[in-house]
Amino acid sequence: MNPHAGVLLLPATDVSRHELAVHQVLGRKLAALLGSSFLGEHDAQQHTDGPYYWLPSETLIGQQRCQELGIGGAEDFFGGAVAQPFMSTKAISHPLIDGARRQPPGWSRQFSEQVAGAILGGYTAFDLDDARRAGLRLLKDGPLRLKPVRGKAGRGQLVIRDAPELDAALAEQEAAEVATWGLVLEENLSEVVTYSVGQVQVAGVLASYYGSQRLTRDNTGVEVYGGSDLTLVRGDYAELMRLDMPETIRLAVSRAQLYEHASVQAFGLVASRRNYDVAQGIDSRGRSRCGVLEQSWRVGGASAAEIFALEAFAADPQLASLRASTYECYGESLPPDDARQLYKGEEPEIGLLGKYVKVEPHVTA
Repeated sequence: MNPHAGVLLLPATDVSRHELAVHQVLGRKLAALLGSSFLGEHDAQQHTDGPYYWLPSETLIGQQRCQELGIGGAEDFFGGAVAQPFMSTKAISHPLIDGARRQPPGWSRQFSEQVAGAILGGYTAFDLDDARRAGLRLLKDGPLRLKPVRGKAGRGQLVIRDAPELDAALAEQEAAEVATWGLVLEENLSEVVTYSVGQVQVAGVLASYYGSQRLTRDNTGVEVYGGSDLTLVRGDYAELMRLDMPETIRLAVSRAQLYEHASVQAFGLVASRRNYDVAQGIDSRGRSRCGVLEQSWRVGGASAAEIFALEAFAADPQLASLRASTYECYGESLPPDDARQLYKGEEPEIGLLGKYVKVEPHVTA
């Protein structure tokens, strides 16, 4: 058996059918890039002859966990590893309010100071009383957005306009969840455009990208994540910045770079997949704002585009750039032309969902 065969590492909680189906496809792609076999889901009784190349569904937490898996560095898995639970979420994106009642082990004031120019106004709280104080302070300047840090695709977020709404929203939060993972309260923007900036490296192939997210409506009519459109280059962020791009995107890339550099310094981030959501919009005073909303150091919504792009770069050493897109389509829908279907089926509590990926040339002016 190849010593670095690919293995899916699933969390203790249930994984949805659509996520598992996509991860199976991506696991096979990653194994092929490594010139290896793919073993499917991790089975502790069968998979005893590691080391393996891991595809975790979540950011790995704790040095001991990495040691148990035989992970020595970013070349051994697709995703990221950090020391404490909160470091894997958007909780790191904002400082604590002065005099915070609770500060988790490993919290870095240095990080908050380093990224102050790359984020929006807001606070992170690990205590509900701290969250209320932070919320009241933010409301003085306009509406805020309350964000449970483990919510995906924007689900669970609320726009808060006054103190009664704040109290009602906080009453719905679980104190133990907040104490472990944190809760974000952030200035609310209008006319928002969200850019994706990131970098992936597998089997010696490095790609960096910028892109944008699309919104769609799910089967209940709620607006949710609908996919990403990425422009990728072979190489690092410096290569990406050599592309002809609008200044708004250049600003988003620079903010993401600052955020990533601070993450490595403050938290000892080890990652082969790094993705940052960067928002640009208008604040309550009519000013243009730009800041990193959150990071993703795990397989994510754009990962199909990332991994299919790495496959294209590996197949053609002369290929310098390309475009790749993911699509999440609810209800009856036809995939875009030339797109590959990753999954289509009925999901509990979601309904009919289709997922697709497409890779195409990057046409420069």
